[in-house]
Amino acid sequence: MKIALAQQNYHIGNFEENTRKIIEGIDWAKKQGADIVMFSELCVCGYPPRDFLEFEDFINKCYKAIDIIKQHADSIAVIVGAPDINPVREGKDLFNAAFFLYEKEVKAVAHKTCLPNYDVFDEYRYFEPAYDWNIIEFKGKKLAITICEDIWNLGDNPLYRNCPMDELMKFKPDVMLNISASPFDYTHVEDRKAIVKLNVSKYKLPMLYCNGVGSQTEIVFDGGSLVFDKNANLIKQLPLFEEAFDIFELKDDGTFTEPVKIKAENLPDAEYDPAELDYNLCTAEIYAAIVTGIKDYFSKMSFTKAILGSSGGIDSAVTLALACEALGNENVKAVLMPSQYSSDHSVSDAQQLSKNLGNPYEIISIKNIYESFLTELKPIYKDLPFSVAEENIQSRTRGNLLMAIANKFGYILLNTSNKSELATGYGTLYGDMAGGLGVLGDCYKMQVYALAKYINRNEEVIPNNIITKPPSAELRPGQKDSDSLPEYEILDKILYQYIERRKGPNEIKEQGFDEALVDRVLKMVNVNEYKRNQFCPIIRISPKAFGVGRRVPIVGKYLS
Repeated sequence: MKIALAQQNYHIGNFEENTRKIIEGIDWAKKQGADIVMFSELCVCGYPPRDFLEFEDFINKCYKAIDIIKQHADSIAVIVGAPDINPVREGKDLFNAAFFLYEKEVKAVAHKTCLPNYDVFDEYRYFEPAYDWNIIEFKGKKLAITICEDIWNLGDNPLYRNCPMDELMKFKPDVMLNISASPFDYTHVEDRKAIVKLNVSKYKLPMLYCNGVGSQTEIVFDGGSLVFDKNANLIKQLPLFEEAFDIFELKDDGTFTEPVKIKAENLPDAEYDPAELDYNLCTAEIYAAIVTGIKDYFSKMSFTKAILGSSGGIDSAVTLALACEALGNENVKAVLMPSQYSSDHSVSDAQQLSKNLGNPYEIISIKNIYESFLTELKPIYKDLPFSVAEENIQSRTRGNLLMAIANKFGYILLNTSNKSELATGYGTLYGDMAGGLGVLGDCYKMQVYALAKYINRNEEVIPNNIITKPPSAELRPGQKDSDSLPEYEILDKILYQYIERRKGPNEIKEQGFDEALVDRVLKMVNVNEYKRNQFCPIIRISPKAFGVGRRVPIVGKYLS
């Protein structure tokens, strides 16, 4: 039996385009002589549709799209993901479903059992878990069709009461087919291989796993669809961060005609949970994920041009380089906004960066605007000493200028704040925290440096001086980030333990960190939730990003 995988990039609610892509995949598979072609989870409507699922019109459009798609499922079986109405009054109104189309009909529908309700997932908000399980018989083969999370309920601490493959094994299937929308983080590529291997090893069946690709606001899907034979050998992984089609011939003995790519013993056996933050872990994949995030955010929102403040610092430099890669250097404008506190090299470094990248840039001094603010505020400020209030006026002046240019010429402002700054509240609301998309908001400062080195892997794109000089907001004479924050090498490690690994203060202190410093850092994180709650969407690259995947009360006393 020949089974094709169609790894595609969908657009939530864009039924016409999603349907066109699916039909294109069907046509490709037909030409290759495939018996079955698989698409990804909820491909008909795009994933995650969230509260769109509450609209009857949205669900009706899903069914209409399936009616169109099934006309192309004549000589080939097609597996597509879409919501399915629950006919039973009790429970949620919908199932997350895989539709099996053949001979221009819906021959069967498989419902998702394990509905993730953690991190960026909230499927139990909308869907009812499956309450029956059946294999699908097709051309002499018994197909066990599951959906994404359905294959993740293995290991020492199962999250769900039912394991759908255990139920499906009662019917003695020949092959496991899983359609998925599994997002990227820098641990997840290896996790997926490990979980598929674990399933294959347990059930002694081959598996074809079709994942989606592309970005949906903050969530990036990296593709990397997988094919394993019954002996848990990896036959192939499809490319990361790009659309791809491939076809595989399954033999009667549970192996494939393709040669084994990686032997089972050389594949991971368990999920990867790094105990410490590795600044250089998966830097190439993180780079590709962020570029994908920028590119798809702009294309799917019909935006074409970006603008950002270029300070001569590492964060704006990396953001600018990533944006130029995603959108084309001619579509990214950098604005240099020096004040009387800016160093000469900050301006020259930022200029050199734009010259290296070939993107347009402007220089607008904020000195006169800033002094005008101080003049008007003099009757209220009187002779109070210089403080963070004056520093924030500079930042908000820059934010105003950037938004003014963006509004006038149709740019989208890219935010350059990193995760270390956002975690500790080291940023100015309505100033340097302004923007339509957070490019580096899920990258700790040391990861930003690793990205800079990756960008410079072949030539010096980011001037070396930007990478080596001490980071500074330059809002007062001689200012350095280390005046307000611990050194990033230490800060990032503490933040990682608290945010990604959810370790408590005592557990972090037991790792050897200074007790007073741990208390101070964790307090900074928790008291600044109100700032992050007002922040723009952040491209997610870690297992625990700020935004929809981390839901913490603004008004709370814990560790604050």
